[in-house]
Amino acid sequence: MEPYQALANAIVELAVKDYKKALKQHFRFPNNKDYANEVASLERFFRSGWYGMLTDLDSEYLMTSVRRMVREEVAA
Repeated sequence: MEPYQALANAIVELAVKDYKKALKQHFRFPNNKDYANEVASLERFFRSGWYGMLTDLDSEYLMTSVRRMVREEVAA
C-alpha cells in the first residue's frame, strides 16, 4: 500500500470512529447542541470533496451503516 493511501485510510477510519462516538453521545443527550454540532460537522466531512479525494467509499452508505450500528448499541 502506498504511504499516501495508508494516510487517507487512517483519516477516514478516524472520522468514522469520531462519528460513532459523537452519534452515541447525541442519541444519549439529544438536547446537547455540542454533540449535535459534532455530528453535523462530521457529516459535512463525509459529504465533502476532500472525503471524495480520500476514498471511493459511498459516504451516505457509510453514515447509514454507522447510525444503524450506534442505534443498536445504544438501545442494548
